[in-house]
Amino acid sequence: MRGLKGKNVLVTGASTGIGRAIAVRFAEEGANVAVNYYSGDDEAKETQSQMAAARQAAGQDAKDLLIQADVSKDDQVETMFSKVLSHFGGLDILINNAGVQFQAPSHEIELEKFDKMLDINLRGAYLCARKAIQHFLAQGKGGVIINDSSVHEVIPRPKYVGYTISKAGMKSMTQTLALEYARDGIRVNSIGPGATLTPINPWKDDPEEKAKIESNIPMGRAGTPEEMAAVTAFLSSDDAAYITGQTLFVDGGLTLYPSFRTPWT
Repeated sequence: MRGLKGKNVLVTGASTGIGRAIAVRFAEEGANVAVNYYSGDDEAKETQSQMAAARQAAGQDAKDLLIQADVSKDDQVETMFSKVLSHFGGLDILINNAGVQFQAPSHEIELEKFDKMLDINLRGAYLCARKAIQHFLAQGKGGVIINDSSVHEVIPRPKYVGYTISKAGMKSMTQTLALEYARDGIRVNSIGPGATLTPINPWKDDPEEKAKIESNIPMGRAGTPEEMAAVTAFLSSDDAAYITGQTLFVDGGLTLYPSFRTPWT
């Protein structure tokens, strides 16, 4: 895609799942990619290995970097950005992908888990966006922020109250930052994945549960991490230069009120 080759990209939570697919896609496009991870050195190294293979197959030559950091901790975010800027000489694109989810009835969820979802999914995204915007403004060249949100920024999800709150907050953050910094050449958008075949969703390995979930998706199947990565690359590219403040749902039609496929009024 236009405008990605040679760009410096930071992807948070990129050791598995959608984050890994995004990192690999940017490597394939010829970008320099920093892979942030919280735990799992081996998984992060696997992401790095897949990036190298994708780069080689596409005939690209670029740099990469692995950085361990908890994005909910301001001091660790500061250190992470310092390492990225030192290694690459700058930053052009931030992908806020790091996230967690816990299931429990809303009246019973442990407050520690509730707080963790808001700390990582929302506070962490803001802390990283804050640092990226500071750098973009200092450089005076603009920049791009893509937030990995969810269909659940608009679809209620019982027993996941902390997760849905964090994603609804991400929608508001995306729109607010996009409006505030549009004149500075900074674009801020989100992707909104639907049901996706990633490790965070254990149902992907349970045929019965997977079939039940896919029966509620208008296109009849779950999405892949690579499909999420493709849309992320598009929104980051020059092909999306006039798009800001939007959530692009990548959900097989899940936000189209599937139960209305059969008229009931």
